[in-house]
Amino acid sequence: MARPGPYNSLGDVAGLSIGCAEDEAALTGVTVIVPDQRAVAGVDVRGGGPGTRETDALAPENLVDAIDALVLSGGSVYGLAAADGVVAAMGAEGRGFGLVDLPGVPRSPVVPAAILYDLANGGDKAWGDAPPYAALGRRAYGARARSVPLGNAGAGMGALAGKLKGGQGTASMVTADGFTVAALACVNCWGSSTMLGSRAFWAWPFEVDGEFGGVRPDPAISVGAEDWDGAKLNPQPRANTTIACVAVDAALTPAEAKRVAQMASAGLARAIRPVFAPFDGDVVFALSTAQRPAPEPRSLALARFGALAADCLTRAVARGVWAAASLAGHKAWRDA
Repeated sequence: MARPGPYNSLGDVAGLSIGCAEDEAALTGVTVIVPDQRAVAGVDVRGGGPGTRETDALAPENLVDAIDALVLSGGSVYGLAAADGVVAAMGAEGRGFGLVDLPGVPRSPVVPAAILYDLANGGDKAWGDAPPYAALGRRAYGARARSVPLGNAGAGMGALAGKLKGGQGTASMVTADGFTVAALACVNCWGSSTMLGSRAFWAWPFEVDGEFGGVRPDPAISVGAEDWDGAKLNPQPRANTTIACVAVDAALTPAEAKRVAQMASAGLARAIRPVFAPFDGDVVFALSTAQRPAPEPRSLALARFGALAADCLTRAVARGVWAAASLAGHKAWRDA
């Protein structure tokens, strides 16, 4: 049977490392996901207020067929600069896409990014004309490892999930035939991750071994069509987002990676209610580290990977909220 990997995290996917950096005064942070070798990627943008960089480059019909890193960042539009720090560090190492291979012509690291809005969470954002994100991107890139911190970490540092403190979560699954699928999410959603009037997560049916508290809902709970208990009451434009990455160690084409990203977005819909609202900037990236060939028939393999990615993303969302700690007056799930 399929089981979580040894880390129960995105780091279980061979060929990936993850780095995180936080600014505790500003209550913000950055998460960087780096493949050992350039990796095929796809993206699915579902939220009504996304903030992204280089996502057009991931379209299967376009020139670039692989990326060098992914960046998830707090800071709204300022956070897109975190990718600048990663690009600079990777370029200095000679990594990146080389359209022209000539002496003195630097390579161009392809580093897509997505941001969440954490500007109004109580942190000190008086950075003037020197936002911290390029430096945070460099720090996160330099701190990468196989392990992934949960809760108030990386881009989840200042995240708020509905009425609760949000955070960074991750989960994995290893199949009986040895493939690994995993997800990482930074949860700053407008909707609620918990059920109406309950501490149980919407994701509870997908929980493995009590990984996010083991709380089960009252069987008598009913869901009112317009009862959004636990959501943020007064949404601000572009103030809410869940940004995520799913990954698989099988070799995929760019079109197949896009399909996995699209299927994985269903994981957000299982874990957050409501989701993909006009106020959300929900973005899901999918990575293939190509450690082994995908099995045949490929269409069935793709369906399996997409379904597993959605399940892992559902669990990652709940784990991010479950692991978060109360911060700056924002109450965490464990303290609610």
